[in-house]
Amino acid sequence: MFVYADNAATTAVSKKVLESMIPYFSEVYGNPSSLYSVGQKAKEVLEESRERIAKLIGADTKEIYFTSGGSEADNQAIISAARIGEKQGKKHIISTAFEHHAVLHTLKELEKEGFEVTLLDVHSNGVITPEQVADAIREDTALVTVMYANNEIGTIQPIAEIGAICKEKGVIFHTDAVQAVSHVHINVKEENIDMLSISAHKFHGPKGVGVLYVRKGVRLTNIINGGAQESGKRAGTENLAGIVGMTVALEDAIANIDANNERLAKLQDKLIEGLSKIPYSELNGDREKRVKSNVNFCFEGVEGESLLLLLDDKGVAVSSGSACTSGSLDPSHVLLAIGRPHEVAHGSLRISLGEDATEEQVQYIIDSVTEVIEYLRSFSPFWRDLVGGKRPHVFKEYSVA
Repeated sequence: MFVYADNAATTAVSKKVLESMIPYFSEVYGNPSSLYSVGQKAKEVLEESRERIAKLIGADTKEIYFTSGGSEADNQAIISAARIGEKQGKKHIISTAFEHHAVLHTLKELEKEGFEVTLLDVHSNGVITPEQVADAIREDTALVTVMYANNEIGTIQPIAEIGAICKEKGVIFHTDAVQAVSHVHINVKEENIDMLSISAHKFHGPKGVGVLYVRKGVRLTNIINGGAQESGKRAGTENLAGIVGMTVALEDAIANIDANNERLAKLQDKLIEGLSKIPYSELNGDREKRVKSNVNFCFEGVEGESLLLLLDDKGVAVSSGSACTSGSLDPSHVLLAIGRPHEVAHGSLRISLGEDATEEQVQYIIDSVTEVIEYLRSFSPFWRDLVGGKRPHVFKEYSVA
């Protein structure tokens, strides 16, 4: 059996999405910036897609900018807010310790320019509180950027409450919603979100295309120059086929959020209960405040890379963290942020189910993980030290699922 359970890394392009894209490779292939009829037809499709996406998140059409994906959108949002703040004498930015590296690395670059960054501590359940944000805001705070749902442990943050605080304080609020938009109903106006990032390949759209929502009145700084596309704020000929595919994919995803969540919640419960039966294992992140597709566990006495490779041999495709950092030998910064020690963080597993997952597949994952962990522990010196009492266990023998 083959089970793909790394949908937080990327998803397969759906048949409906693929079919919607095909005409824009060889029929309506004009450049939307061209004045002749073929180009203007492409322009009509581009603007129709912009309007459709805006409606899906409660935005106005002119507040939607097309990008190459979530990382670009995050970069442009954060840099833009920083430049706005800089002009006002505000060089303080608030974020969290477990953001995606597209956010954290951008903030590090801004620190080199003299910006001060406050990274809020994350509670052990993987959720920050609105009070933390309120307490951290200062007179010179230019931006608060907090991800909607964590890309590794799937925990959902109190975005509406944070948005209300930022609006009251007059601080720009950005959220990376890449992992949330297909799992949670989002309305940027109701939640007081000033900027929001989306990436199509997380919800059965194509890779290389995304969205940056920017509230009217927030001035964007260009990070790609060279043309007048996207109202002069993002140069480069628009990826029309990709944008059409993303639009169809997002419409499908949002229309089916409730039905998918209801179904995935049952599979999530089964998966959590099954993996909790493995001795000295524990779920990462809040049991309830998480997207229903995500299950993330730590296991004592195993190493994540070996776990992934052996599961791959069994036909189970999962992750040990973010796909963007899977080549790193360092433990997940997300798990360290919620208080997991290094030796436990190294033995982590992220399982992200697709909407078409079945009970049979979930049971196969449980059986495969259980078998592989038993095998790895059977010759692990570290595990022998734990069992022999030379090292203390971090977890109880059986966690409460």
